[in-house]
Amino acid sequence: MKKRPYVKGLAVIFMLAGLSAPAFSGSEDVNVENAWSRASIGASRPGAAYMIVRNTGEDAVTLTGLTTPLAMMPEIHETKTNADGVSSMTPAGEITIEAGESLALEPGGLHVMLMNLQNPMTEGETFPLTLTFSDGDEVTVDVPILDIAARGPEG
Repeated sequence: MKKRPYVKGLAVIFMLAGLSAPAFSGSEDVNVENAWSRASIGASRPGAAYMIVRNTGEDAVTLTGLTTPLAMMPEIHETKTNADGVSSMTPAGEITIEAGESLALEPGGLHVMLMNLQNPMTEGETFPLTLTFSDGDEVTVDVPILDIAARGPEG
């Protein structure tokens, strides 16, 4: 993956403005926007992260994995509600994002589940999250940790 020395400076500028910095892959076809998470209650309960993953390329990309030093078991999960109104979460597995399409990872739907936290998620901090794709490209984004009751990066 090509090194981009200006990315750290951009991340600082975007964080000061209250936004997530765009992420860069080797092919520059995948962008991560509006990444955020909520503070956790200690490290014994799982956390979650949310974002929009855009495929600006001409070919589909498949998200195959996640890594972060914050959690030993990061996975994409999907929240489903049955006819009785009972919600459950299950691993979503690999997810393909078609060319020109976006994947919304948001509360109540697909989201990043951060299991086996290594540290509590503390408001005001950030953590790196790397998304791995089937072609070997990786996109790393710094995810800001918001208030425990946050509903998104805007508030």
